[in-house]
Amino acid sequence: MKNAAKLLVFGAAAALAAGLWLSGCKATPELTQANAQALIQAKYDQSPAVPANVTIDDLGMREGLAAKYWERSKVYPNNYWGDFKLTAEGKKVIKLADGGDIIQWRPESLTDKKFSLIVQTVTANRLKARDLKDVQDESGGGKSVEFSESVSLEGVPDALQGIAHNPGNKLAAKRTATFVLDNGVWKLNSIQ
Repeated sequence: MKNAAKLLVFGAAAALAAGLWLSGCKATPELTQANAQALIQAKYDQSPAVPANVTIDDLGMREGLAAKYWERSKVYPNNYWGDFKLTAEGKKVIKLADGGDIIQWRPESLTDKKFSLIVQTVTANRLKARDLKDVQDESGGGKSVEFSESVSLEGVPDALQGIAHNPGNKLAAKRTATFVLDNGVWKLNSIQ
């Protein structure tokens, strides 16, 4: 019986020691959608703000005329080519790729609705992370999450925002962010 009592005491001591040792170990923190979004957005917020590209198509040209961003300065003999000069208001909101102030509108025909050109907003904005999917476990212990990276149009006038929402503009893209555990803290590794 003495051996059984000693064995019981040693067993209890071993169980107690194991319990204390396990309680001292830190559990891997959970990476939630909210935490992942905060890490991604922090990266975007630390990156330099950039202008947004806006595709101007036939509808956008007419909307820009109505908003007084440009005015027709020349009509060509074929009656579908034209030059449009940026107005003072237009220069406040967009920049042309060539740095000039004349939009050279050159569709292939009078019925060509596919011709377009790209301008940039004067206002620079940061990207936004939206619509995160569920966080996934990756091999090697990392995590990943798919999300939508969207162009922010904060500070851009409503008329230009309307043009930017016309078909042909790409204001969002699907991305995947990967995360690694570094000293017990989840950190953003990459955005692809």
